[in-house]
Amino acid sequence: MKKKNWWSILEPIITQYGGNKIELNYETPFQLLSAVILSAQTTDKQVNKITPPFFARVREARDVMDIELEDIEEHLKYVNFFRNKSRYIKETGTILAREYDGIIPNDLKLIQTFPGIGIKTAKVVLAVLYDMPYVGVDTHIHRVMNRLGIVDTDTPNQTDREIDRIFDTHTKQLLHHPLVLFGRYHCLARKPKCETCKLQKDCKYYQKK
Repeated sequence: MKKKNWWSILEPIITQYGGNKIELNYETPFQLLSAVILSAQTTDKQVNKITPPFFARVREARDVMDIELEDIEEHLKYVNFFRNKSRYIKETGTILAREYDGIIPNDLKLIQTFPGIGIKTAKVVLAVLYDMPYVGVDTHIHRVMNRLGIVDTDTPNQTDREIDRIFDTHTKQLLHHPLVLFGRYHCLARKPKCETCKLQKDCKYYQKK
């Protein structure tokens, strides 16, 4: 798809949702990192529901060194895979505190070497913290991009690579939150709101219905 074509498709999404930010609640960079780790296969709403007591104790990376893993698990037990995620948060926080003075490095490859941080988590965190031109591809973005025919991929990782290939730096800085929110609230997985969508003429999914 040519650039002028995909931009005409994406512009309404960016216009509608471009003023919105990440829906996870946090106050510090390490809390953001923790919240994004927790959000894997769990809704942002559920993460926001369970994190306030935990974030009252853990603001900075060094704080995880003063709390037992079992205590972290107790705080986080109402999210999916809470044991693994609790361990990731404690181990990553310890590494950040000991080796990086508690500062999350602005380095995509480096941050992925920390426990529990894959490509999606890394890109989301760096895009939010440092306004880096990354799109953290989740199931929403993967679904939307394929339905609109901008990519033709089987997995979010494949979609991630295509986005990196197709879009320039400026466009990638604009895309992440609008695409997530469009997929979360409009282009739903099971019952997309096609009848009220402005992109019907460009949507392969709608045209096949």
